[in-house]
Amino acid sequence: MSLLRVLGRPMLASMFVAGGLDSVRNPQNVAPAAESVVKPVTDRVAVLPDRTEDAVRLSGAVQVVGGLLLATGRLSRPAALALAVTLVPTTLAAHRFWEEEDPGQRMQQRIHFLKNLSMLGGLLIAADDTGAAPSLLWRSRHAAHDLRRDAHLVRRSVRAGAAPAAAAGRVRAKLSR
Repeated sequence: MSLLRVLGRPMLASMFVAGGLDSVRNPQNVAPAAESVVKPVTDRVAVLPDRTEDAVRLSGAVQVVGGLLLATGRLSRPAALALAVTLVPTTLAAHRFWEEEDPGQRMQQRIHFLKNLSMLGGLLIAADDTGAAPSLLWRSRHAAHDLRRDAHLVRRSVRAGAAPAAAAGRVRAKLSR
């Protein structure tokens, strides 16, 4: 694993571990802001908890686990995707800069919104990062190519061996008469 990955993944994950722990411990701090996003999502996804505080706790737990997995490089691609999924509603709930009246608050919320958007971009890159190992798609394509090449070589060797064997069989047949 490259030094950039070893350093970059924990740096990207740190915000999720810290924020997720806070959401698990104190969901009441963000529940009022999250209500506007949690309600429409829980109406559409039946497996999510109906109470906003429970949904915030669940999102925080996913962020902690996903952050730790991303930081350690274990299952980092699915972890990055899980973190990205939790980041979208978090951003939409907490940083609604377009609703702010105060110009100072609007600017602060816009900065946080763009920061989260940047983190989302980093997570999408991390979700696509194979860690310098070939992806499963690449491996399957090359395995299929290698199989076709091997089959072609076998076919050529069978054909090359069949002609002399047939000639030897004809000679043996003439000699045995």
